[in-house]
Amino acid sequence: MRLLPGFHGKSVDICTHPFQGYWLGQRLMPVDNLWTTRRSPVQVIHNSWIHLTASVRFMLSREPVCRCSSQRVVKLMLGVCLFIGSFAINVQLAQASDADMLRLYAHSRIVNYEQFICLSRIIYKESRWNVKAKNGSHFGLGQMRSQHYRNLDGYRQIDATIRYVNVRYGSMCNAWRFHERHGHY
Repeated sequence: MRLLPGFHGKSVDICTHPFQGYWLGQRLMPVDNLWTTRRSPVQVIHNSWIHLTASVRFMLSREPVCRCSSQRVVKLMLGVCLFIGSFAINVQLAQASDADMLRLYAHSRIVNYEQFICLSRIIYKESRWNVKAKNGSHFGLGQMRSQHYRNLDGYRQIDATIRYVNVRYGSMCNAWRFHERHGHY
């Protein structure tokens, strides 16, 4: 049995610690974090295929050769493939949308969480975080009337909306309370 240096100066036995990397004498892969070293579904299928086909070959080797037809092997392998394929999970990476990036920017400008939630509610109610939103003569995230505001990108619109709300209402939550009473801010 082969021992390798492990964490905190202790030796790691390859066979008794399979979560430290590959085991049974294969290439050892260090694991810092199990979430970042997850195997892809293709690797899982490939590894399962190798181990299951070895088991099937072992079981078939105990039977006489004449009883093991090629059609039977093909059907068995097809069943094994379908079985393993049913466990494969397609993982889609979460991608941040433009609205998520704008929310993150707004939260970086307003550190107080309660104030950020109030601003977020106002912008969601006015434009659904759509930079190109238009309602009559009102434009953008904060639905301002200025032509200059319409030509700004989403980040500058957030800055302008925060300045406007602070000057007119004193805080984001005061503006949200006004918005709830009157339907606009």
